Amino acid sequence: GATIEGELPPVERLSATDRWILSRLNATVARVDAYYEDYQFAKLSDALFHFAWDEVFDWYVELSKTTFQAGGEAAEVSKRVLGEVLDVTLRLLHPVVPFVTETLWTTLTGGESVVIAAWPSDSGFRDADAEREIETVQSVITEVRRFRADQGLQPGQRVPARLTLAGSALAAHEAAVRQLLRLQPEGDSFTATATLPVAGVEVALDLSGVIDFAAERKRLAKDLAAAEKEKAQANAKLGNEAFLAKAPDHVVDKIRGRLAKADEDIARIQAQLEKLPQA
Repeated sequence: GATIEGELPPVERLSATDRWILSRLNATVARVDAYYEDYQFAKLSDALFHFAWDEVFDWYVELSKTTFQAGGEAAEVSKRVLGEVLDVTLRLLHPVVPFVTETLWTTLTGGESVVIAAWPSDSGFRDADAEREIETVQSVITEVRRFRADQGLQPGQRVPARLTLAGSALAAHEAAVRQLLRLQPEGDSFTATATLPVAGVEVALDLSGVIDFAAERKRLAKDLAAAEKEKAQANAKLGNEAFLAKAPDHVVDKIRGRLAKADEDIARIQAQLEKLPQA
């Protein structure tokens, strides 16, 4: 395949997503370099794992898919940024994952060997605005995904949606948000059955064709009754002085944990019930 070539494009040609990942990359370089200096191999391995898995692949690659699919200059810029991120990440990983990184790096860059490649340095590039913008995108996607899961929707199930993003930083990310959340255009017969205000924007979903509301309300009511029963049982034990006097501390702590979990479940289920249409 083609190898990465040339310098990174100037900042003004980078999207917010590109600037975000380069900002995170440089912060990771500085952090990992300090760990290497201090022989903190467990911490540097953990830092690199979370950067690669959570930020590069879970978010940057996914958010950039619509850009890559559209092609053109923006796609070429993002491809070069991704190449840079992979190049630097593989060099940082090489001392702890030598053989796989050698194969991947030489294939990606066309270089002779990662062993003789220059050690990455922090360029000092940071972009707090881009980081805040992408954090907002992440919060919206995470919240809507949570709602979809709570409603029993399959991850790939498409749902008509209206996104009110005008005037917000998220407007530029609408295509990526829709793709990641499997949200299709609203259409002429759109009726909002659930509205989620998140991070200053609004996501309205039409679930009328994908959820049996009566069955879902019945299921949630059953779950709520079970959580309330668990809470009552935990409260009864914690209110029994004789039990508390005899029970070991770890047993009492376990029951308190069950009570806290029951309270969380009750609040979550009640919130879900409130969001469901009455009919």
